[in-house]
Amino acid sequence: MLTQLTVSNYAIAERIELQFRQGMTALTGETGAGKSIVLDALGLALGDRADAGAVRHGAKRADITATFDISRVPEARAWLERHELDDDNDCILRRVISRDGRSRAYINGQPCPLTHLRALGGLLMDIHSQHQHQSLLRKDTHRKLLDEFAGAQALAGEVHAAWKSWQQARQRLEQRRQHADEAEARLQLLRYQVEELDRLALADDELGQLEQEQARLSQADTVRHRSHLAAELCVGEETSAADLVRQALQQLEQLPVEIPALADTLQMLTEARIQIAEAGDNLRRFVDDYDADPARLADVEERLSAIYQLARKHRVAPEALPALHRQLAEELAELDAGEGSLEQLEAELDRHRQAFETLANRLSEARQQAAADLDQRIGEELARLGMPLVQFVTHLARHDDEPAPHGWEDIEFLVSANPGQPARALAKVASGGELSRISLAIQVVVAQTSTTPTLVFDEVDVGIGGGTAEVVGRLLRTLGNHGQVICVTHLPQVAAQSHQHLFVSKFTEQDTTYSRIEALDDQGRISEVARMLGGVDVTEQTLAHAREMFSRGQATHH
Repeated sequence: MLTQLTVSNYAIAERIELQFRQGMTALTGETGAGKSIVLDALGLALGDRADAGAVRHGAKRADITATFDISRVPEARAWLERHELDDDNDCILRRVISRDGRSRAYINGQPCPLTHLRALGGLLMDIHSQHQHQSLLRKDTHRKLLDEFAGAQALAGEVHAAWKSWQQARQRLEQRRQHADEAEARLQLLRYQVEELDRLALADDELGQLEQEQARLSQADTVRHRSHLAAELCVGEETSAADLVRQALQQLEQLPVEIPALADTLQMLTEARIQIAEAGDNLRRFVDDYDADPARLADVEERLSAIYQLARKHRVAPEALPALHRQLAEELAELDAGEGSLEQLEAELDRHRQAFETLANRLSEARQQAAADLDQRIGEELARLGMPLVQFVTHLARHDDEPAPHGWEDIEFLVSANPGQPARALAKVASGGELSRISLAIQVVVAQTSTTPTLVFDEVDVGIGGGTAEVVGRLLRTLGNHGQVICVTHLPQVAAQSHQHLFVSKFTEQDTTYSRIEALDDQGRISEVARMLGGVDVTEQTLAHAREMFSRGQATHH
């Protein structure tokens, strides 16, 4: 609900700061005092168009801030979370209008487009008057109110979700059909490519192993030749390393005297002779056992040639072939027997259509049952409001050929102002005052189920008086008992029944006009009711009447 409204330099208001409570708030004052400032400022905070004339003369900009408690408005909290603008249970809408007519909008301190203000504002407040926030003239409002009255909001949400899934399935099927030839060609190509890669059957680590083996086999003759030469140099019959080491040992062993300093050298040469001889023997055995295996080399080179050729064909690196094989196989499976098949898409479409029809039929039944009850109860309220001849009709126009996101039917509130005349749209038959009273009757009936926490009524008492005016006050107070109602009124019978009373006045100081709004205490409220009853001259009799009216209004419980 609305908790605070701050207005700076707007119209003739220099600075207004108002606190609001739950219940019914009456806004009264002399004609021209500036009662419209509050409603117009609220409209701007909710995204109305602004112009430079809204800025107070002599000021650079107008600044309007509306603060709402959304702790009991889950739709608004969800909207803020989706747009990452949530801030606990408070919601602050701000509008700054420059003298050149440009304006800036903010939600919880973050800049935002006006469309966001309008979308969020529609969840927080409904202003019933003759300007653009008048939602009662919109068919989507009629549908929302009927669904709330029927207790079918959750079901309506399921219908919308089912319709969306149905349309998405239809789109997928249409796209599949439109590209059927291309898809079939792709399917045939994939089958050929996957079969070719299946025959190749290249493992992830096979290419590296083949390349290593091919390199080894292709150099087999060189390996054997050089190994043979190395063996001959070690232990060949001609001069070899082993023979040279043996000759060196002989020279040292034939020394005439023993030389201790050469003992280690003799040991090293002895060991070297042994190791050279063993190395030579190993090399000879290696050469004898080493098999070049030209047949295996041919197989390896043929295998590598097939791999390289297929890689060039697919324009990928040879080592990427296994991953490509898996990718193409998955795509083939999807097109061949997965989600992309025409048969499955058709079956999926049929499932979503049946789900929608089942839910939409349930919603239609709930709407039809609720519509009759809603019409009867609204008719009773209209009679109490002095409109006994007005017939209210909730019209459900079914369209089986092309179901909509909200179900099988369009919903519109119609009225017949006089007996015998056909019911027509509200905008075509209802005047401003009549529309306000019709709106009031609707809101009283759906108050128990409505999700809009704050309702604003402007000129709800136009053209009525006497007992009907008192009934209007009772109805507004009843609405206030279930939420928050702000009402601009000229009738003392209405003002006397409010929970809170704001008085608007204007004064002139140094040739400048100012608007002032103050919350009245009980004595102030009695005085204002007396003024509304008696005009300029308030007598003791008028005050006594005002006290009685105020006491009776505050004792009213519905």
